[in-house]
Amino acid sequence: MATINDNYLKLKAGYLFPEIARRVNTFVEANPDADIIKLGIGDVTEPLPQACCQAMIKAVEDMGDRATFKGYGPEQGYGWLREKIVAHDFQARGCQVEASEIFISDGSKCDCGNILDIFGKNNTIAVTDPVYPVYVDTNVMAGHTGPAKDNGEYQGLVYLPINAENRFTAEIPRQPVDLIYLCFPNNPTGAVASKEHLQAWVDYARQHGSILLFDAAYEAFIADPAIPHSIYEIEGARDCAIEFRSFSKNAGFTGTRCAFTVVPKSLKGKAADGSDVPLHPLWNRRQSTKFNGVSYIVQRGAEAVYSEAGQAQVKELVRFYLDNAGIIRAQLTAAGIGVYGGVNAPYVWVKTPKGLSSWDFFDKLLHTCNVVGTPGSGFGAAGEGYFRLSAFNSREQVNEAMARITRAFSV
Repeated sequence: MATINDNYLKLKAGYLFPEIARRVNTFVEANPDADIIKLGIGDVTEPLPQACCQAMIKAVEDMGDRATFKGYGPEQGYGWLREKIVAHDFQARGCQVEASEIFISDGSKCDCGNILDIFGKNNTIAVTDPVYPVYVDTNVMAGHTGPAKDNGEYQGLVYLPINAENRFTAEIPRQPVDLIYLCFPNNPTGAVASKEHLQAWVDYARQHGSILLFDAAYEAFIADPAIPHSIYEIEGARDCAIEFRSFSKNAGFTGTRCAFTVVPKSLKGKAADGSDVPLHPLWNRRQSTKFNGVSYIVQRGAEAVYSEAGQAQVKELVRFYLDNAGIIRAQLTAAGIGVYGGVNAPYVWVKTPKGLSSWDFFDKLLHTCNVVGTPGSGFGAAGEGYFRLSAFNSREQVNEAMARITRAFSV
């Protein structure tokens, strides 16, 4: 009899977003005429930049001609895309990153989980609370935790509460930890981290031999010039950090799938015998063994992001969603509802009104306003009493959603 990975049995009943979908589907079945507005998951709604579309059309034509046809590409990504990424996203900001340290993938969500393949079983792992659920669930699946406690926290993880009091930026832990997940701009709270705060994390990691797993999937939404876009803008980060980036939210590639991870060649971990081992070749081996690379067509589309037209079109997309976030913030604030984030990020973190729990507010919003958001408690115990609204929708839908919510919840 084949046995299973029992760690999956430790996972809570349902991943957050499937549970949201289940509740919405149940409501729609009972109310088929309801006009549902979804401000829940971080999926984009606006079309791909035309520069990307045109590049992909040309790439499809390449695939139809024997002279330009491409079969298997390099697992690490084509050099022409990696060079563009380094020049525009890192070297332009003074970061010392090489093209050979870039690994193209089909999503930063995938990489945040897959990166655990190159780390040992006995690492102490720290996550913020609330947190993007993928960081926690993939560690549960990999056997890095004990069972879940009554409050939903898993034994064996170090939780770093983030709240209004600490401006939703976690305090440095007092005890040594080995792997630390950081996400800025933050999902779900929309908070950003100053250069000084990130420097404190880098200094801590270098002191304790820790690795920072830095998720920068939303860096394009940073409007404040004082806020770093990359962990590699911080002195010493090459010796202690891996960075995850995505084309999903800036260029709308959620359905097209393209991202990348940066693993510096100077970054090292410890082997069982105590020797230092570079992580770059381990990740290269992992990708070469388990991944066949992103399609040529999609990578040509991603390359077009860095063209003159692509840069202008991406900035327009980002500004559109940030304006949506500004509308959400302004309307809810005017209604007397507490809000955070939504300035340098596409997420608005809402204090649930009238003392409602996160899931009670979800149900009331769905049934009363026909609007879908994300319960804060689904991101961790410290998210209870909060709610995430996404700016990823049309202007018409955002305006209508705010009109419904403010009518129902004005205080």
